[in-house]
Amino acid sequence: MTEIVYLFDIDGTLLRAGGAGSRAFDRVMRELHEVEDASVGTAFGGKTDPWIIDQLYRRHLGRAASQEDVDTFIARYLPYLEDELAARPLRVLPAVEDTLAALGQRAVLGVATGNVAAAADIKLRYAGLTGHFRFGGYGSDSWQRAELVAVAIERARAFAPPQAEVVVVGDTVHDIAAARACGVQVCAVATGPDPADALGEADAVFARLDELLPWHHARWP
Repeated sequence: MTEIVYLFDIDGTLLRAGGAGSRAFDRVMRELHEVEDASVGTAFGGKTDPWIIDQLYRRHLGRAASQEDVDTFIARYLPYLEDELAARPLRVLPAVEDTLAALGQRAVLGVATGNVAAAADIKLRYAGLTGHFRFGGYGSDSWQRAELVAVAIERARAFAPPQAEVVVVGDTVHDIAAARACGVQVCAVATGPDPADALGEADAVFARLDELLPWHHARWP
């Protein structure tokens, strides 16, 4: 069995959805609570969908979001996300497809993303990347990023032996902090909201994803 597992973030690491998520969030807030432009001023990068919803509720409604609120919100959000991606195609980042194809021959690939599972599936499907990944940890597993990474690591055991090394790949300081909390390696790619000089706590920082391949080959020839 393969003894290396990579857990990839989605937004900013593999693709850019062009604001589809925030537009869909805004549509739900308008529909449910008559709040316009609700996501303005809220940073989405590295955050989980439920955490973002909770922040919108705190800011605009003056209260925390309950799990029922989150479930209702997500049920309305998913078709709007589909609408937004159909109207304005997302962009797969440079070298992502070739990198995943090459790495998938040497390692087990999963995702660790703040998107709820259904939203992650929608984005990966529109990007044509679904077939590269066998499992994941999602915002629907936990509001906290470190916890969803831990879930992804546990799910990886169905595809790789217990001693398999795990590497998280992301584009924000939140990806790095979550990986460190789980005691695993982390590589950062400066294709998201956080610049390279903010990602220095990672084991390696790349300008684009294909730089991950020589890093991998140097460690596991």
